[in-house]
Amino acid sequence: MRSNVGRVGERLLPVDPAIRGVAEQLYSLVADAPIISPHGHVPARMLADNHAFENAAELFVTKDHYITRMLHAAGVSLSELSGAEPRSTWRHLAENWHRFAGTASGYWLETELSDVLGITIPICAETADEIYDAVDVVLASPEFRPRELFRRFGVSVLATTDDPLDDLSAHAQLREADLGGHVLPTFRPDIYLDPDAASFGSAVDALLATTAEPATFSGYLAALENRREHFVRHGGVSTDHGVEEPYTLDIDADEAAALFQRVMRREASAADHRAFRGHMLLQMARMSVDDGLVMTVHAGIHRNHSSATFSAFGPDTGHDIPVPTTFTRGMKPLLERYGLEKNLHLVLFTVDETTFSRELAPLAGFYPSVYVGAPWWFLDAPDAILRFRSAVTETAGFYRTSGFIDDTRAFLSIPARHDVARRADVAYLSRLVMERRITLELAERIARDLVDAIPREVFKL
Repeated sequence: MRSNVGRVGERLLPVDPAIRGVAEQLYSLVADAPIISPHGHVPARMLADNHAFENAAELFVTKDHYITRMLHAAGVSLSELSGAEPRSTWRHLAENWHRFAGTASGYWLETELSDVLGITIPICAETADEIYDAVDVVLASPEFRPRELFRRFGVSVLATTDDPLDDLSAHAQLREADLGGHVLPTFRPDIYLDPDAASFGSAVDALLATTAEPATFSGYLAALENRREHFVRHGGVSTDHGVEEPYTLDIDADEAAALFQRVMRREASAADHRAFRGHMLLQMARMSVDDGLVMTVHAGIHRNHSSATFSAFGPDTGHDIPVPTTFTRGMKPLLERYGLEKNLHLVLFTVDETTFSRELAPLAGFYPSVYVGAPWWFLDAPDAILRFRSAVTETAGFYRTSGFIDDTRAFLSIPARHDVARRADVAYLSRLVMERRITLELAERIARDLVDAIPREVFKL
């Protein structure tokens, strides 16, 4: 049985009593539905090893860049959060908790404490140690190990994000475990496709060595196809591509081969690098047509915006910033070649809200291969989800969207995040019902499908 996450009162449901009554009725249909999480970053090894979580700081702060970025903005250095004694790190969060008022991350963390761990003490500087000790007591119980929580959360599907050369042994181990749900690998080839990545050359060398393919463009493509097949054998259903610019390029084989050699010899220009990335995104679509893996593209993030922070602390430490993003022209070469292929499912994500109604909904409203990815990263919050539904639905409907994507490394936040999406969606549906734009019966079907049939269709589950 899943935890009672997010059930307190009428949280996030409409204020108007009449609309709220419909929302409550719809919410009751999906509140306990199994969680389908087809894209996220929880490591499979954590579930395979099933070690106890260490402490409140490790669980809620140091690995969650939603939290660390806000604390950094408040003047807390990342060294104080990542290298300090855990209790001190937790105190930094408690002392600054008022700064998280109104944020999605604040809502999630409070929900995790109260509804998952059963701790309802208000967070502030004076209660920091009391909460830290209470978390320690809870985490010492076998009931709060990762696998036990996986079962309790009612997770039906959890996708991880994995390097193409991962042997996926953790996934093989989990297939033998009695989890009550499936843990699937996701093929994430970014550093093998982007010549601007610091490790690109060594990554490609390792890829070719692992697959015993020659250092030619055709050998490189064959090596990627080989590793994709490895993921398919281990239950993978999708690939994930994080790009700043959703740009694709269709060039002939000879030109692509010459471009590959320039890139590998480090003789390529910035324009060559862009062309290579664009062509490889198109090649990934070709491979998805061939092997059936769903292709997800998360676009529009300027990674590692702070050079000093990246140098000192590395990636994924809170300084990735959104940029304006456009898809229509950049994705045209890919869609010209493969957009009408029945075996291609292409899910496009953005953090530029202006793109939803202007480009993504119209693209998904025509191309059978294209789906609009759920609000992601900076947009996976209650009001942003409502804006997403308003922007997309009138053009593409509900069934050309992906279903909710939690995209999280913070394992305990998964049920809280999915519950927020369910509440926001039924709030939107209830307004349509009360405005006589759809019937209650149809709203009931859509509410159920948003958490089950839609993500299963999109991700071929």
